[in-house]
Amino acid sequence: MSKPRILTPAGASFTTHGGGYALEMEALERLGAEIVECPATEEGFIAAAPEADAVYAKGMRFSAPMIQALTKAKVITCATVGVDYVDVVAATAQGIAVTNCPDTFIEEVADHAMMLLLATHRRCIEQDRMVREGRWTEGRPQLSTVPRLMGQTLGFVAFGRVARLVALRAKAFGLRMMAYDPFVDELTMSALGVVPASLDEVLAQSDFLSMHAPATPETGHMLTTRHFAKMKPNAIFINTGRGPTVDEAALIEALQSKRIAGAGLDVFEIEPVKPDNPLLKMPHVILSPHNASASARFDEARKRRAGQELALVLSGRWPMSCVNPTVLPGSGLRRWQPYAMERGPNS
Repeated sequence: MSKPRILTPAGASFTTHGGGYALEMEALERLGAEIVECPATEEGFIAAAPEADAVYAKGMRFSAPMIQALTKAKVITCATVGVDYVDVVAATAQGIAVTNCPDTFIEEVADHAMMLLLATHRRCIEQDRMVREGRWTEGRPQLSTVPRLMGQTLGFVAFGRVARLVALRAKAFGLRMMAYDPFVDELTMSALGVVPASLDEVLAQSDFLSMHAPATPETGHMLTTRHFAKMKPNAIFINTGRGPTVDEAALIEALQSKRIAGAGLDVFEIEPVKPDNPLLKMPHVILSPHNASASARFDEARKRRAGQELALVLSGRWPMSCVNPTVLPGSGLRRWQPYAMERGPNS
């Protein structure tokens, strides 16, 4: 019997510890599986695709022609939360499961979102510059115009895993919370002290608006000019989700016209940010380079999880976290988990 063959583009992605697949192989070694690199080009991948039993997606976009070239692969595994670099529609049409890591480093992202909220609210960067530039006496007058955090309203657009962890953190600061997410039941929100609401209600009432929607064809430019126009002039916009879910030009205009007061952004419509992006020169905007998930455990945790998902599928079982679960009943894989796990297709 031939070894299961996992195809991956050459080179690591997002890693800070170099290449190699030792962590992924912890779960795969017992299956005799091998990870085989191909050139990180569409042509190179397509040439190698027919021999692949699985794909470890990293380092590039996976287009429909690349996925259609996979004649026997059962799974495309992503070691990330987002899967927007994989054509999931094409994978679904091909009957291939696409997996992600939806809960591996969500604590870090929630910490980062809360950091951006607190830092923008208390004008952290501006206050730091005042001290460094000898403008000591300007600090207190600026904060004298800032309301107390306790009692203000934090609104969530999408209420998935990260947003729920942000809610746990925000509760300790005395924030009133509300959320819009038509795919999450009200009891999940109310159990965390979050009021279910419409999008218009969240926009109109929030002093802080935290965006958590994933990047999908349906969520592109989910927030536009008309949405920012409904927000309070003192509102601060936080985004640790995905940049393309927001019309960035509309956000910039809302900030420039003082339609909203500020922003804390970890993600952008175009990454890396171009040097002429107006956001770079705005005083009441705090930016980070799409690194909210980063911590000392980031690489190890996501690589091990990718290996576990690949091992599950290659041993004939459903994966833990499948973003297109409709393919699973006809996949020939077996549902192996008899009780709810509160996530993924096995729940």
